[in-house]
Amino acid sequence: MSPSVTDLLEIATAEFRSVRRLLGEAGEVALDRTMDWLVDDYFRLDVRGLEKVPTEGAALLVANHSGAWGLDAFVFQRVLFRSLCRPLFIPAAPLTFRVPALGAYARKKGAYPIDPTLGLEHLTAGELVGLFPEGMAGLEKPFQDRYRLRPFSPGFAATALRAGAPVLPVAIVGAEETYPKLGDVPALARLLDLPYFPITPVFPLPAKWLISIGEPIPAPERPASLAARSAVARALCAEARAAVQDMLDEVVGGRDTPFW
Repeated sequence: MSPSVTDLLEIATAEFRSVRRLLGEAGEVALDRTMDWLVDDYFRLDVRGLEKVPTEGAALLVANHSGAWGLDAFVFQRVLFRSLCRPLFIPAAPLTFRVPALGAYARKKGAYPIDPTLGLEHLTAGELVGLFPEGMAGLEKPFQDRYRLRPFSPGFAATALRAGAPVLPVAIVGAEETYPKLGDVPALARLLDLPYFPITPVFPLPAKWLISIGEPIPAPERPASLAARSAVARALCAEARAAVQDMLDEVVGGRDTPFW
């Protein structure tokens, strides 16, 4: 008995899904290998302080955001997973998910759309969350202001208080020279519906990267009153920002050239 049209459609659909899954897996492997090559051979990345990241349980890693295209988030995520076999969940801007292959890859590795709680669900589940409290302002700053932190949004501190999770300050050095922002083109940003369109090299420059992880800052007790909680969150935010800036100053001040 010959298969019906419905049977043929079901077979074709199953085959299409199988091929798409295989292509997706091949694409993920290719992107993983590209990231590993960038990290190990092109950027020659060093990591300090990995032992401060808990091997289990929740922690909130707070880093500077730099470089015109935000490559630091992908590098940081890859390094943490390779070193600790723990995914790093990072809230990402909608732009990340608009690029089909890149968006799917980022989501699979732990990126998720920004939500008001900034990863509270992941922290209460005992997972690692990475945040860039400067937001887009960190990427938009001109090259002459590199490694000078913009104000931190205190939302991450409120999340740490609610979850009772420690905050680990993180300094990422190298991204500013890899994708230096030399200017921007507002007309192109409007045309492409982007937050901004930077003038920067098409291909990443081979700056040497260093990621430094600082001492954990324990989350204070969460006060009962809203006003007290707000004050404690602001203080925690300021302490974390100062720690990140101090580490940036130490690393940047200790190098002779970005390409050493």
